[in-house]
Amino acid sequence: MEALLSSTLAVAIAEIGDKTQLLSLFLAARFSRHGAIIAGIFVATVLNHALSAWFGAWISQWIPAGWLPWIVGLSFIAVALWILIPDKEDDEDSKVLRYGAFAATCILFFLAEIGDKTQIATVILAARFDATAWVVLGTTLGMLLANVPIVYAGSWLMQRLPLLWARRGACALFAALGIGTILLPQGA
Repeated sequence: MEALLSSTLAVAIAEIGDKTQLLSLFLAARFSRHGAIIAGIFVATVLNHALSAWFGAWISQWIPAGWLPWIVGLSFIAVALWILIPDKEDDEDSKVLRYGAFAATCILFFLAEIGDKTQIATVILAARFDATAWVVLGTTLGMLLANVPIVYAGSWLMQRLPLLWARRGACALFAALGIGTILLPQGA
C-alpha cells in the first residue's frame, strides 16, 4: 500500500505545471471527446510507466549517455512541428474525432513522457519498493489526478482563446523543450 500511495503522490505533485499538463490543455482544445483524451492518457501512461519500471534501468545502461538528450530533444521538436499541422475536417460522424483524439493522445503522451521526471521517478520507485505493479498503478493514478482536471478546464479555457494561438504557443513550448533538452546538460 505504501508503494501505491507514494507513487501516486510523487507523480501527481511532479506533474504540476509539467509539459504533459500543457499537452492536456492543447488536446482538450483540439478534441471535444474528453473520454477519449482521458483514455489515451491512461493507456499511454500505463504503457510508458510499465516499460519504465520493468526495462528502464536495463535500457539506460545500453544507450550512450550522449545520445539520450538528442533522442528526447528531437522527439519534442517533432511533436512541436506536428502540433502546427491542423487536422483535416471530416464530415463523417464523431467516430473519426474520437479515434483521432485517442490515438493522438496515446502517441503524444507516450512521447512526452520519454525522459520526463515522472518516467525517471517510476524507475526509482519500482526499484525502491520492489512492487512494480503497485508502482505502475500509483504513477498512472498520479498522472490522471494531475491531468484529468486540465482536460475539463482546458476545454472551457480554450473556447475563449483562438486555437491558432494555442497551437503556436504549444509548438513554441515543445520546440523550446526539445532545444533545451539537447543543449542543457542533465541536472543543470
